[in-house]
Amino acid sequence: MLTRTSTQSLTEQLAGRFAERIRNRLLAPGARLPSVRDCARQQGVSPHTVVAAYDQLLAQGLVEARRQRGFYVRNEAAAPEGRAKVAIEPVASAGLGTLLPSGVPADASSLIRGMFHRQSDKPQPGMGVFPPDWMESTFLPTALRRLTSTRALQELSLQYGEPAGDAALRRSLSQKLVSINVPAGPDQIITTIGATHALDIVSRTVLRPGDPVMVEEPGWAIEFARLESLGMRVLPVPRRADGPDLDVMAQYCQVHKPKLFVSVSVFHNPTGYSLTPGSAHRVLQLANQHDFHIVEDDTYSHLAPEHATRLCALDGLQRTIYVSGFAKILAPNWRIGYLAAPPALFGRLLETKLLGTLTTPALFERALAWCIDQGQLRRHADRIRVRLDGARARTVKLALSHGCTFVSEPAGLFGWVDTGVDTDALTQRMLDEGYLLAPGSLFHARRPPSTLMRINFATAQDATFWKVYGRVRG
Repeated sequence: MLTRTSTQSLTEQLAGRFAERIRNRLLAPGARLPSVRDCARQQGVSPHTVVAAYDQLLAQGLVEARRQRGFYVRNEAAAPEGRAKVAIEPVASAGLGTLLPSGVPADASSLIRGMFHRQSDKPQPGMGVFPPDWMESTFLPTALRRLTSTRALQELSLQYGEPAGDAALRRSLSQKLVSINVPAGPDQIITTIGATHALDIVSRTVLRPGDPVMVEEPGWAIEFARLESLGMRVLPVPRRADGPDLDVMAQYCQVHKPKLFVSVSVFHNPTGYSLTPGSAHRVLQLANQHDFHIVEDDTYSHLAPEHATRLCALDGLQRTIYVSGFAKILAPNWRIGYLAAPPALFGRLLETKLLGTLTTPALFERALAWCIDQGQLRRHADRIRVRLDGARARTVKLALSHGCTFVSEPAGLFGWVDTGVDTDALTQRMLDEGYLLAPGSLFHARRPPSTLMRINFATAQDATFWKVYGRVRG
């Protein structure tokens, strides 16, 4: 909070706070700053102080004043000098025949910094991972100790690993995939530096700049930004409770001939929806009829029942490519992900990996293989699911008691809730209290104003957060 005992004036403190948020991308390019009157009321200062602070931001080139509209973060602040901005061309479902230039700068790093910039030691409802104490274990150190003998360490560290990834891990992953009816042998699996890297390998292999790509909306903010940064045309497909909007997909296929569809079938982020068998069959029919690939991001597989419907299981890895990882459930900083692909695509995907990273760290991959083979990962995931069920029940009760409504049935890690107020503005007010939210606009290609927000059930069960939320929301 601003303080009158600081060595800095109130004006300098306020300007510094906004400047830090702009540089850390917590205020996105094009975002509107609070009105002078609202900001003065929120911060407990005079309008004169706010005007002086905004003038400092203007002088620093961080914001611009728009006549009779207020102050906005300058777009130029989103990209390093000399770097070209990539404009996306999303297609609104109301006008599928025409591509609409958005003029919104695509800056993947801005979204990454915004979602992972730690505000305080308080639980952060906007974060996308479990709290660190949930993932603490004794078996991870044990797995690493087994591999740090002189002989093992030299074997795994003093030469390049296998291009496709550690053979022991690929065997373990193959058995894991068979258990969920995805038929992938070790020779169809490529390890990656996290699931995001796997998605990037697929995009760089099967797409070229300008290609149209269908992506579920609402969807993962980083995926929109990543595709935009590669110069792809993003075609947002509304996500329903049973799966993607098939009518919209069919129209896209007729008009734009997309090359790829990116889907989160199980515990979709941010809604928590899971694909139904009927919808899955229709999606695969469209893919066969219109000749496009499907990449299925199964990041939340460790939280889902084995019988959950997956496109890759129904398709048998013919037009589908399976992607997953372990950051959500085990060790975010190990950065281990993988993909499983049709044999016809495997060689090309492996070449793309080699061009980007050569190989991946065999030491962590071998340790993960041991965790899987010994059943440690499975037991750990069982404990997480039980703990998450309890957190979800507590969070739902708190959210409902503070005036939120759930747009979708609470499931998985995330809740998709309607607050009844502009969550972009609410996010900035909650930042003042040390809490990071995930506003609804973040999950749309064109970032329209929204009253929705995504909450993490594991971190939103804190009653203190909801008390602050109730006070700030008004």
